[in-house]
Amino acid sequence: MSSAIWPVRVECGSLALRPISRRDKREWLQLRQQNAAWLAPWEASNPDPNGSLPQFAEMVRSLNRQAKLATALPWIITEIQPGRPAPVIVGQLTVSSIVWGSAMMATLGYWVDQASAGRGIAPTAVAMATDHCFRDLGLHRMEINIRPENSASLRVVEKLGFRDEGLRPRYLHINGSWADHRSFALTAEEVPDGLLPGWLESSGRSC
Repeated sequence: MSSAIWPVRVECGSLALRPISRRDKREWLQLRQQNAAWLAPWEASNPDPNGSLPQFAEMVRSLNRQAKLATALPWIITEIQPGRPAPVIVGQLTVSSIVWGSAMMATLGYWVDQASAGRGIAPTAVAMATDHCFRDLGLHRMEINIRPENSASLRVVEKLGFRDEGLRPRYLHINGSWADHRSFALTAEEVPDGLLPGWLESSGRSC
């Protein structure tokens, strides 16, 4: 199963979802440093007072192990930009907690560079990933959990038509404390023609 689903690349115009790699370390770390204040309120944290989050190499190893087990799709979001010799990293998107069998569902999480926010990158990337999971992997349900205060991410799921399934109290440890999240979901039956075509049409964008 794992060799059939990973590695995989998904493209739409200048945007691409591609597997994260150890070779991305310098660019990834630089982007994260530039976005430290922007991302801090929504960052996952370790509930163990003596614990810490994994370093880049550890994170990539862990994500690759999950991909080999067919439980995650760890992508970075890249964009072809004028004057740049190669696509640049503008964010990260991971489909995780993939459950097969009778559930056929997964959870999606992402972050986008502040300098690239507001240009439709996040909703396009989420739509690309969701369509791939529904169409190519046969998954049935995609879930996204968002802090109620994260207005930018709330706009993404609203634009794409994810259904609000309510509040999950103290759902994840974020920025040092257990934080409530709102849960949003879509099933494949709700978007029989795919999520991306409708988003592109409504936003006037194209691939």
